[in-house]
Amino acid sequence: MEWFLRPLSPFRVVLHNIFIQEPRTGSGMLDHFGFNTVKTFNQRYLVADKYWKKNGGSILFYTGNEGDIIWFCNNTGFMWDVAEELKAMLVFAEHRYYGESLPFGDNSFKDSRHLNFLTSEQALADFAELIKHLKRTIPGAENQPVIAIGGSYGGMLAAWFRMKYPHMAVGALAASAPIWQFEDLVPCGVFMKIVTTDFRKSGPHCSESIRRSWDAINRLSNTGSGLQWLTGALHLCSPLTSQDIQHLKDWISETWVNLAMVDYPYASNFLQPLPAWPIKVVCQYLKNPNVSDSLLLQNIFQALNVYYNYSGQVKCLNISETATSSLGTLGWSYQACTEVVMPFCTNGVDDMFEPHSWNLKELSDECFEQWGVRPRPSWITTMYGGKNISSHTNIVFSNGELDPWSGGGVTKDITDTLVAVTISEGAHHLDLRCQECLRSHVCAVSPLPWKSDI
Repeated sequence: MEWFLRPLSPFRVVLHNIFIQEPRTGSGMLDHFGFNTVKTFNQRYLVADKYWKKNGGSILFYTGNEGDIIWFCNNTGFMWDVAEELKAMLVFAEHRYYGESLPFGDNSFKDSRHLNFLTSEQALADFAELIKHLKRTIPGAENQPVIAIGGSYGGMLAAWFRMKYPHMAVGALAASAPIWQFEDLVPCGVFMKIVTTDFRKSGPHCSESIRRSWDAINRLSNTGSGLQWLTGALHLCSPLTSQDIQHLKDWISETWVNLAMVDYPYASNFLQPLPAWPIKVVCQYLKNPNVSDSLLLQNIFQALNVYYNYSGQVKCLNISETATSSLGTLGWSYQACTEVVMPFCTNGVDDMFEPHSWNLKELSDECFEQWGVRPRPSWITTMYGGKNISSHTNIVFSNGELDPWSGGGVTKDITDTLVAVTISEGAHHLDLRCQECLRSHVCAVSPLPWKSDI
């Protein structure tokens, strides 16, 4: 199952209207850690300084993750909510190889040679160089404290930035940051157990209906007529073949996972337009697992339709799409094949999914076939310390109890300054969303020249 071999990419919500001015070009080196290249690339970043004060102000620095930085800026209302109180300049830095920050332009994803500089270490160095640049070129910014902020992979980067560059950032807010979802730091099944718990608590027999649906799909797909019936019952855009069934089940599984991540207490237009508490709405269609295979799959369609067609505008369901195009799926696939190697597994008993063990060799072979690279599952813990991080200071780790990524996050205080905050009934980085989620903001982007080292 491909889904279990690749960590799901974290997401965020579109909330704000933005007017931006593109940065111009500076100079930088291709590789922060080598000396034999002069290659440079344009790194995009946004600056909002409406509430910033030169006297007594601060800089809130968003450590961009795997997607378009305008989308992340629009999705991080918390920074806007606290900007006036903190007299803060807001900076949103785009992660290399995502959005428009493509080191090799259209060839950036051509092969592993072009992708060789897509690592978290290089991205952190980009952020450090950008902060130096801003402090050097913006009058009044030189001595102001910087706080790193990010969610999901961006939250991991915020924590790691404070760890690796403590002289650059006085602290970090790492929201929904699964920094321990590596090697055997946490059980590989914890993620899907949390997803299952979300569904079980949201409606009677909901998770059991999903658990029984897999065998129903297997039975119905055994014949050509069954495949044709499934295509129609699920309102799929393309006819199913027997080779599509595993992909179909992976797509359905990822849909349930996405719903767990965005189970917000209000209507949102995040990964998809969704109602408040979307899992409760989904579970209204999954109350009875003891029905015929055909009726169960018709109910599964109604549940899927909440996620993919709540607006009523979609004519058919595409099993190749689960989330917004603002996310960089190619870049994330490469990162999952190199250093961001997160073990996932299921057993079909403690969770509502088909049993699947964690298989590093299977992942390695798939990665080599796709990118010509092999994963290094121990590198992240070697680089950032795993659970041995008590020597660091001033990091807040926030997690929502509904968020499946909390299973790989820091959920208990480590020291007085490495603090864990749990958000009751909170989904994925709920705290980074704005307090008034229908409000609009304007990013005033400083037209400063910047070109990052890769």
